[in-house]
Amino acid sequence: MPQQDDRSADSAEARRVQELRAQGVALIAGSVTDLAGVTRAKYVPVHRLGAFERSGMGVSPSWSVFCVDSGIAFTPEIGVAGDLRIRIGAERLRLIEDGIAWAPGDLHDQHGRPAPLCPRSLLAGIEQQAVERGLQIRLGGELECTMLSPDSGPASNDPWSPYGIRTSLDRSAFLVDLMTAAEKAGLAVEQLHTEYGHDQLEMSLAPASAVETADAVILARIVIGRAAARHGMKISFSPVPFAGAAGNGAHVHLSLADAGGPLFSGGDGPYGIRPRGGAAIAGVLDTLPDLIGVYAGSALSAQRLKPGNWAGAAACWGLENREAAVRFIAATPGNPHGANAELKLVDPSANPYLAAAAFLGSALRGIDRQLTLPPEIPEDPRRSEATPPPLPTDQRSAIEALERSTTAAELLTPPIIEGLAAVRRHELTTYGDRPPAETTQALRLAWSC
Repeated sequence: MPQQDDRSADSAEARRVQELRAQGVALIAGSVTDLAGVTRAKYVPVHRLGAFERSGMGVSPSWSVFCVDSGIAFTPEIGVAGDLRIRIGAERLRLIEDGIAWAPGDLHDQHGRPAPLCPRSLLAGIEQQAVERGLQIRLGGELECTMLSPDSGPASNDPWSPYGIRTSLDRSAFLVDLMTAAEKAGLAVEQLHTEYGHDQLEMSLAPASAVETADAVILARIVIGRAAARHGMKISFSPVPFAGAAGNGAHVHLSLADAGGPLFSGGDGPYGIRPRGGAAIAGVLDTLPDLIGVYAGSALSAQRLKPGNWAGAAACWGLENREAAVRFIAATPGNPHGANAELKLVDPSANPYLAAAAFLGSALRGIDRQLTLPPEIPEDPRRSEATPPPLPTDQRSAIEALERSTTAAELLTPPIIEGLAAVRRHELTTYGDRPPAETTQALRLAWSC
């Protein structure tokens, strides 16, 4: 019987390879996103799909602590010895380029166990914790990015009209190509528009499970970058591509439900928030000072995370408040997905799996501790009598807060905190004393796919 099962598996694998070849696929890419937020990949010929699934492709443990400038932030646990494997699932393959199919990978050790520094596995575990608490979760991602010229300068020199019909139609061929490629890749896009910043673009993704949403964020970055290349452009996912200009966010939306229905509507609290929903939001706010280094901890993040930038720099929540770290969206006829909480301060330098894990894990922690929802800040926090406490937004403070936090270690594990702090300290050492314009130029393409 086992031999029959093996033959059946071999036959299914052969059919899958044949189907991919019929679609013109010659290469299979499997990627992981490291602790610095950079996505890295290995490729195999299509006939090796089965090997990529079963045993994976070997990578050095140092992949986890590669830095934005190609440096390596070795730690006491990560040196020159050892080996890990990137493993993918064929069911996750998506067409990203003529001849190339891609799938997000997990890091495993040589015995097939999830590696301690695998953010995707960590997020899957936290998502399972939510299920064990009887919760249904949905995350939604938003991607802001900046279109660049081939020499990595501004894509256009014309005056920019935020959300303008001219600024979008001037790029209509690119936008149509982008949406065609997104659909071909199976990417569920809900909205696409030119944004406030010069040459800025935003894409909103449909809500899905936590891991599916983080996967979709990486896929969207790839699809956007490749479509731009076909139109003579580059794409920057830097938090601040040009010093003094508008920054890019990577907002994450969270909705939760239990057997009694949605946690953010149908209750007696503000805007219908139920007690467990209020506790979830309180949990996110409670951990913000400890987790800034996860959400916005790069050498450029502090340039974006300032009051007045609509970046969510204030540790508070408020209905439709774009200056609050947690922007609440109520259940109304104008909100087809129902009530949700948006974490605004996340930027594209964050590993999307880690950011989602920290966000969801903090919400679960608040529910477990039955935390009380603090009073809403309904206006610009700078004008509020109840001034929110400042967040440690500069990189040094963010790293130090992360390293001394028992909560961060509890939510994300000590190995991940150690690795993340190491790559961010490398950035601090390398770029901490440089002028902002020099740093933005050096890192403009660091997080591009």
